[in-house]
Amino acid sequence: MSLFRLDASILPATSASRALGDIVEAEWTAAHPDRGVVRRDLATAPIPATAWPAAVTAKFTPEADRSPEQVEAVALATRLADELISADALLFTVPLYNFGVSQHVKTWFDLAYTDPRIDPQGTALQGKPAVLATVLGGNYGEGTPKEGWDHSTGWLERVFADVWGLDLRVVTRPFTLVGVNPALDAFSDLAADLKQQAEESARAHGRDIASAA
Repeated sequence: MSLFRLDASILPATSASRALGDIVEAEWTAAHPDRGVVRRDLATAPIPATAWPAAVTAKFTPEADRSPEQVEAVALATRLADELISADALLFTVPLYNFGVSQHVKTWFDLAYTDPRIDPQGTALQGKPAVLATVLGGNYGEGTPKEGWDHSTGWLERVFADVWGLDLRVVTRPFTLVGVNPALDAFSDLAADLKQQAEESARAHGRDIASAA
């Protein structure tokens, strides 16, 4: 039994999303101390942007005629899918960057998605317990001035839960730039409350996937 963990923050030492992931992982490890954690860090080892088109075009190329780039891309896609399929539970830590999905995560997803076991007809991930921990520098929730500017969380929920069929839990922490951006100083108390709520949610979700797995 293992936990697969994907991290995407480009600032590992100060990452709020990784901090939430650490809480989830700690709950998993407490429940399964003899089980491993398989890690893929997209900041330190990003997926090449050229891999996805190479893997896609390989589908329409006879195996004997594939270029070295196509062969390598298909092999990498298989490894990415294997990591997901072999795990008993999944953890994704993904920050919001520039109001959209992290380019590292999008590239990773696109390549993994070329594997037929987890494409639209595949069912290998159906029902697998998972946690998405995502953080937002500001606050884009209902009633805020920038409501609807978060174009990452909804997409991630759609592809993880609806496309891959994961049994997904989501923990979100807004206002991570409070204390960094002076323009947000007025929200210090709210940010502290939201941080505490997110950490409590992460602990609960960690226990949940440990039990479900």
